[in-house]
Amino acid sequence: MSALLEVKDLRSGYGRIPILFGIDMTVQDGEYLGILGHNGMGKTTTLRALMGHLPTTGGTVAFAGRSITHLKPHERSRLGIGLVPQGREIFPDLSVLENLRMGLAAAPKEDRSVIDTVLQDFPRLVRLLDRRGGALSGGEQQLLALARCLCTKPRLILLDEPTEGIQPSIIEEIIETLLALKKRWNMSLIVVEQNLEFITSLSDRVLNIQKGRITEELDRESLLARDPAMHPA
Repeated sequence: MSALLEVKDLRSGYGRIPILFGIDMTVQDGEYLGILGHNGMGKTTTLRALMGHLPTTGGTVAFAGRSITHLKPHERSRLGIGLVPQGREIFPDLSVLENLRMGLAAAPKEDRSVIDTVLQDFPRLVRLLDRRGGALSGGEQQLLALARCLCTKPRLILLDEPTEGIQPSIIEEIIETLLALKKRWNMSLIVVEQNLEFITSLSDRVLNIQKGRITEELDRESLLARDPAMHPA
């Protein structure tokens, strides 16, 4: 059975500055894959290249059995890939509901039932629908960014540094929400992080990235064995 996402020898960067030097990875339907690494190692660049925001200068990317190597971001989105970027990038002057409606912008017609379905997994947002996005806490904004992405009905979500600047109580809620979504939506996820405990709590497998190359692959049990003090969420 072919993987949902197949990446072979992916190379990319910014202008003439190469950042990725041959990334290989696969993601199966319903699998959560973590990418762990320090700042500047290529984590965000990998997601931006997978979404099409950066050009592929070498290698191939296939999604659901078709090549997307040179497709534009909106074309990849229509095929079922969603990005929750680092920094969240919600619309601060729009209400929570209006932010969610932006997730429906590419649909042939707005379907409010999609938002209602998504909100079943985000009870914290239900009481905040009329509040401006900029008035939310960092953790609430992260939940909003994730919910907005889900309004596009993605098969694969690319999640970039979700714990950055988030209080611990909301981090636990994000973990619980993502694990619930895995069961309800049968979606796949690639999450890049520096927070080892967070990424271990979520991921079926974890790739370690250093200087634009995947240097190691570990399953969840191997990660837990490295630090017995950690326990799955």
